[in-house]
Amino acid sequence: MDPAELLDVAGEAAQTAGALLRARFEAGRESRVAAKTTPTDPVSEADLASQRAIRALLSKRRPQDGLLAEEEGADQEGSSGLRWVVDPLDGTVNFLYGLPQWSVSVAVCDERGAVAGVIHAPMSGETFSAVRGELPRRNGVELDWRGDAAPELGKALVATGFAYASQVRAEQAGLLTRLLPLVRDIRRFGVASLDLAWTAMGRYDAYFERGVHPWDIAAGALMCESVGLVVREIEDGMMAAPASLVDTLSEIIGGAGAGPVGADRAVSEPARRIPPD
Repeated sequence: MDPAELLDVAGEAAQTAGALLRARFEAGRESRVAAKTTPTDPVSEADLASQRAIRALLSKRRPQDGLLAEEEGADQEGSSGLRWVVDPLDGTVNFLYGLPQWSVSVAVCDERGAVAGVIHAPMSGETFSAVRGELPRRNGVELDWRGDAAPELGKALVATGFAYASQVRAEQAGLLTRLLPLVRDIRRFGVASLDLAWTAMGRYDAYFERGVHPWDIAAGALMCESVGLVVREIEDGMMAAPASLVDTLSEIIGGAGAGPVGADRAVSEPARRIPPD
C-alpha cells in the first residue's frame, strides 16, 4: 500500500466527479429530486451520477477495495483491508438552489482510520488533500502548521451544521442561543467536508455538528488531525478544535457521547513542522 498512490486515486475520483457536477450545476436546476430521511433531505440525479462515476473509477483502479458511499446503499466489503468512504455531493441543498458552496469528498481508510483523503470544491477551484502523517495541502501547497495558535473562546469563529430532523433542529437552535454570546461568531454553510477542511486551514477556529456520517467527515477529520487539532465525539456527532478549546466547547455543546469517530484523536505533533517566518 502506497499512500501517495491512494491519494492520486482519490484525487482522480474527486476531480472526475467534480467536473461532472460542475457541468450539471451550470446547466441549471436538476429535474429529478427525491427525499431521503426527511422531506428536506434531498437526493438528486446529480448525486447519483457523481457516485456512479466514482464507483466506476474505483472499480477499475482499486477493484480489491471496499466502498462505503452515501447514495444507493453503497456498502461493500473488499479483500484488501481498505475501504473508500465517499460523499459524491456534499451540500446537495446548496447545489439544488444554485449556491456554489458544495464539494466532493473521497477518503480511503484502513482499520486505524483514514489513510488519504481529498475534498474538491469545483466552483471555487480549491482541492484539499491529506495523507496520514503529513501536513495537508491546498491545491498542492502545504498548509502552514497551526500548532496551538488558537484564540480564547470569546474570539473564536466556530462553524457548525444543522440536522434534517425538525426535533433535532429545535434542540440545535437552543444550543446556539447558549453558544453564540460566548464566541466571536458562528458560521453555517451546509457542507461538512468543507467546514472541516477550512478548520484545518485556520479559516475557522473550531467546528462541530450532530448527525454527521462517515462519508461527511472521513477526509476532513484526517486534515484536522494532521495539523494538530483534536477530533472528538460529541452526542451523535463530532468536533474538531484546538486542544485549548475542545474541553470548554464540549461542555457547552453537550460533551462526549456515542458518535461516529471513536475516542479523541489528535496529532499533537504533526509529522513535519513548518518553521515560523
